[in-house]
Amino acid sequence: MRHRRRWGGRGRPPKPVRLGQTPTPNTFTPTILDNPFHILLQASELEAMRLVDSEGLDQEEAGQRMEISRGTVWRLLQSGRKKVVTALTENRPLTIITDTKNPPLDGEPKTNGRG
Repeated sequence: MRHRRRWGGRGRPPKPVRLGQTPTPNTFTPTILDNPFHILLQASELEAMRLVDSEGLDQEEAGQRMEISRGTVWRLLQSGRKKVVTALTENRPLTIITDTKNPPLDGEPKTNGRG
């Protein structure tokens, strides 16, 4: 399991990210597999994209809901979008890495990601 890491190995440890829901499907695989190497998408990147792109929240509101800064939301969006676009354009499998340290928020429905 991969964890968010500090850039350069120095500085404070990453703050835990609150997820609104835990993604159920782990891997999305294209029907025509050009490249077998998986792209790993962190659950926090998926959550940031869900809040901003799907629910229409701005980065400040998404940061409040995830209990992280707006800058961290921006970085998660940038890296997550790049990974999704790479997986789609290069026909590569996309695997979602769930982090057990960041459970869904209390009171949030645990959906299976199908709407």
